[in-house]
Amino acid sequence: MVSQQTQEKYAELALRTGVNLEKNQALMVNAPIEGADFTKIVVRKAYEMGAKNVHINWVDDELTLLKYENAPDEVITNYPEWRVLLHDNFAEDGGAVLNIRSTNPDLLKDIDPTRVAKANKAAAQAMKNFRQYTMNDRIAWSIISIPTGDWAQKIFPEKSREDAVESLWEAIVKIVRVDQDDPVAAWDAHNATLKTAREVLNKKNYQKLVFKAPGTELEMELPEGHIWKGGSAETEGGVTFNPNMPTEEVFSMPHKYGVNGTVSSTKPLNYGGSLIDNFSLTFKDGKVVDYQAEQGGDTLKHLLDTDDGARRLGEVALVPHESPVSQSGLIFYNTLFDENASCHIALGKAYPTNLEGGSAMDETQLDKHGVNDSLTHVDFMIGSEELDIDGVKADGTTEAVFRNGTWALNVKG
Repeated sequence: MVSQQTQEKYAELALRTGVNLEKNQALMVNAPIEGADFTKIVVRKAYEMGAKNVHINWVDDELTLLKYENAPDEVITNYPEWRVLLHDNFAEDGGAVLNIRSTNPDLLKDIDPTRVAKANKAAAQAMKNFRQYTMNDRIAWSIISIPTGDWAQKIFPEKSREDAVESLWEAIVKIVRVDQDDPVAAWDAHNATLKTAREVLNKKNYQKLVFKAPGTELEMELPEGHIWKGGSAETEGGVTFNPNMPTEEVFSMPHKYGVNGTVSSTKPLNYGGSLIDNFSLTFKDGKVVDYQAEQGGDTLKHLLDTDDGARRLGEVALVPHESPVSQSGLIFYNTLFDENASCHIALGKAYPTNLEGGSAMDETQLDKHGVNDSLTHVDFMIGSEELDIDGVKADGTTEAVFRNGTWALNVKG
């Protein structure tokens, strides 16, 4: 098992760089019960940093599966009001939220996708207000992962459970820079690099991006006033935090009505405990009009049918193929990691913060500017060493943004 000292460094990184916990601030942690030992380290360190309260929402894959296998539909589709109030109260109090996501990718593979889809939709509807806090950066929030046995053995099937967990710990520690002497300083430098890249793209102010790769021919308009972000973010109160750890992306939003062509996935998508793999989507005027999938076709259909916005895009993210996640050579079956191995796009809701003045706009104003809205937001990977991306400016001139999966622009300043 990875050393206690390393876990202490990781916990401190999540609190200082992830949510940037402040004195007398409340902290909510969503954590797998299998990771109780690490979670206790997080709690202890949070209180040492001056947290006024640390609340844990425990998640257990085995109990989740038992519920899906045995509970009636009216239970599956009834998201408890007390959970909604709990989250809303924490957000209203200015609390920070740390999510530790480590779910078994195959957890619900034998469950009727219709039941999973209904449960996901019910949760999304119930938590819509809370999501406004996170997607508009009104509070500090962050997502990290720690190894769990089933997840680790999915990645390292040839290893024993114990060895697989150890191997996954080693991979995570390296990718999130906890193996360095001062992880916080390493992340400060990394965030500065991503800031330079997003500033370059914001100055370019492309009107359109064109993606070309095997199975992909896609044109994507960008809204007027779009903003590229990446790395650290800032709350309305001026607190700097890192929503995702790891993160290697710079991202913005497509115009919800301006996407045309076909795009193919390059890595499996773990959605709701089921895998969707080797799939493609065809867009016309921003909407998915056709799709195919070698695995998880029913699950993909339910995702696309969540609501009208689920068939449109809310995010485009650029990640060079040489990112640390990609260089690990692993498929993590976990979007937090896999999306940082390659360029990706997201079905569903866009981040209003990716548009000038977007956080202050209502739904009608956002739609007028081409900002997609949905109950869902699901990233999937489209990047590889074969991906080329061109940027088209307002005057029609075109220039290379990515070639062979990596930057063709000088984004190092």
